[in-house]
Amino acid sequence: MYGITPFGRPGFDLFNIFNDMDKDFFSGAMPMNACRTDIRDDGDKYVMESELPGFEKEDIKLDINGSYLEISAEHTANNDEKDDKGNYIRRERSFGSYKRSFDISDVDSEGISAEYKNGILTIDLPKKKPEIPASKRLEIK
Repeated sequence: MYGITPFGRPGFDLFNIFNDMDKDFFSGAMPMNACRTDIRDDGDKYVMESELPGFEKEDIKLDINGSYLEISAEHTANNDEKDDKGNYIRRERSFGSYKRSFDISDVDSEGISAEYKNGILTIDLPKKKPEIPASKRLEIK
């Protein structure tokens, strides 16, 4: 039973486990894996679906830098509640950002299209057409 419970293990601190839980639950910060992304191969293209809940379309930027597609999103929200005299009763602010890059070296970057709907960013990435080596007959002189 000793191996199953964390008590008595080196590095275990019962009090810090509650502090860490409190910090993670109430921090309001977006976790690093907040933007889950699925990529599927649809034959002539790749389809990428990224979850970006809480973001507006205007908050999201797609940039191509060389052979990389970069998705970045930034969100700021303010909730101000004042009484009749203009004094704050409650004032909360939150901020979240996300940035991720994907290698698109085998994608036709001119044909990329994107749509954002219901918190899901869908990007169509058409594959490059395979280049057929040129062949020609040479004349002998």
